[in-house]
Amino acid sequence: MEFGENLRRLRESQGLSIRTLAGKAEVGYVSIFRIEAGQQDPTLSMLRRIAKALDVTVSELIGEK
Repeated sequence: MEFGENLRRLRESQGLSIRTLAGKAEVGYVSIFRIEAGQQDPTLSMLRRIAKALDVTVSELIGEK
């Protein structure tokens, strides 16, 4: 599974919109949208903030088992 697909799955499983996740993670809405679409790679800082907002580890966020 690609990172963007995993991010979308985690976000949707928590009932969060892209805008809500972006606000919680302090990441731009467009960045979250592009990451999910596979059009942008997140920075390490973004990965950490998104993982924290979703209450998962970075490993879980990137799809490592």
